[in-house]
Amino acid sequence: MSRQVKITADAPCDIGPMLKERYDVEIIPLHVTMNDQEYLDGVNITNEMIYENWEKTGSLPKTSAVSVGEYEEVFQRLTDQGYDVIHFSLGSGLSVTHQNAVLAAQEVPGVYVIDSKSLSTGIGLLVCEAGERVKQGLDAAAIVKEVEPLNEKTSASFILDTLDFLHAGGRCSSLAHMGANLMSIKPSIRVLNEQNGNMTVGKKYFGKLKKCILSYIHDQLDGRTDIVRDRIFITHSGFPAEDVEWMKAEVEKYGPWGEIIVTTAGSTISSHCGPGCIGVLFLTK
Repeated sequence: MSRQVKITADAPCDIGPMLKERYDVEIIPLHVTMNDQEYLDGVNITNEMIYENWEKTGSLPKTSAVSVGEYEEVFQRLTDQGYDVIHFSLGSGLSVTHQNAVLAAQEVPGVYVIDSKSLSTGIGLLVCEAGERVKQGLDAAAIVKEVEPLNEKTSASFILDTLDFLHAGGRCSSLAHMGANLMSIKPSIRVLNEQNGNMTVGKKYFGKLKKCILSYIHDQLDGRTDIVRDRIFITHSGFPAEDVEWMKAEVEKYGPWGEIIVTTAGSTISSHCGPGCIGVLFLTK
């Protein structure tokens, strides 16, 4: 008789409480250090705390990976409970979390680690695919065989209101930062699966944020015949509910969709992108 399967994922999967409950996912938090105090993503720090601190101090928190020991403790606890574990890590091109999870899994039989090659709900798309297969009763090895290749099929991108956070974090040059502010540029960022989650600047949009978001959604979805329509994510770093509603309504125009899932990015992602970031993420055929 095959063992039960438990899904775990790094906190930057950004799946939100509904999907966490639906698929019984255990989230493993990354570390966030702000003003010399350490927090855990999704546990005791919020985006609002990060943004307020930025306004007051002009400084950003530092994020750090889950340690090998922390992973090993989670994996051992779950396998001792009779589970095989499938863990989804932040893309290996972005963090050592994947490497650390692999090292921990080598010490705990029954653990499979999948490199998402992505971030945020680019990881979440894979978590959902695995969760559906757990519900179907597949064993861990079969799920990994089916889901792992999908890490090449995630489409993850975002549009940013400001480059302030990327600039402050050393991920954007002063010249690019100044030019974006002067010209009201809203850049999009694409996640590169072929580079294990590394990111590149995509199309640059000009003008007011709402106009740019509408153009970004149009560019992502218009005329596409290669999208898997079971689910699509709208993930943002903190917009008012009324703004989220018109974004969702715009995405609905490109349906039908099995479901449109709106989630808020956690502290790891938001500390790098800042407020006013929104992405449309989906799987391709």
